[in-house]
Amino acid sequence: MGLLKLFGHIVFIAVLTAITQVGGIIWLLAVIISHQIKKGKRMVFPLLYLLFNFIIIPPIASHFGREKLPCFDAELQPRNWFYPLAFRNYVNPELKLELDDSAHVLYKSGITVTYLDANFPFFNGFPLLPHLSHNDGKKIDLSFMYLDEDGQPTNKKPSTSGYGAYANSDKNYSSKSCLDKGYWQYDFTKYLTFGTRNDLKLDKKNTAHIINQLLSIPTAQKLFIEPHLKQSLGLSHQSKIRFTGCQAVRHDDHIHFQTK
Repeated sequence: MGLLKLFGHIVFIAVLTAITQVGGIIWLLAVIISHQIKKGKRMVFPLLYLLFNFIIIPPIASHFGREKLPCFDAELQPRNWFYPLAFRNYVNPELKLELDDSAHVLYKSGITVTYLDANFPFFNGFPLLPHLSHNDGKKIDLSFMYLDEDGQPTNKKPSTSGYGAYANSDKNYSSKSCLDKGYWQYDFTKYLTFGTRNDLKLDKKNTAHIINQLLSIPTAQKLFIEPHLKQSLGLSHQSKIRFTGCQAVRHDDHIHFQTK
């Protein structure tokens, strides 16, 4: 194997590991297997990746105290396929049970809970980039609810990724203050939408319903949204709703929820 080719494999493994935690190992196995069976890596890697994603990793992760969130459930589902395919939909068993229960309650009100980044399947402390936390199985990001052009509740979201489409951004004085102070990363998620739509408006009623349901969980520790949303959603009485501060990214595009 040439030096340049070896360097390419190392870079690809590093990138896959950063994005998916276990993708780098899967790629290394694919290289070895494809060499042994004389088949191309482009065929071996996708098959091996899906095998690990759906069959091999979930039971192993359970021994490390992590459970996989559902992919096809009507009550609790990912924003898109990136999150489960990138192994970013794992939480500890307690949070998994609480999310299932909360989603079941909310579904009776016509709300489908949509999750974004949660945690990787293994090891506390392993960073789930670009987040500052999401490394212990106790954190998860959830989407807001929205209204369509007719003012009806919908499960559609304004950005493809679930991040970067800010609600009531003209009222977000904290973002202006943070940016003025030099915290350039504060609204960086606007570059990570991977496509947006502008025909949706924030569903304040159902978004507040989700937040109140989450905060009714006995182990609820913190929930992050922007201060202007806490006020406009009528949640000023909720002491567990916090402002992340300028060092993180803004939270008027999603809910960050964490347990004790």
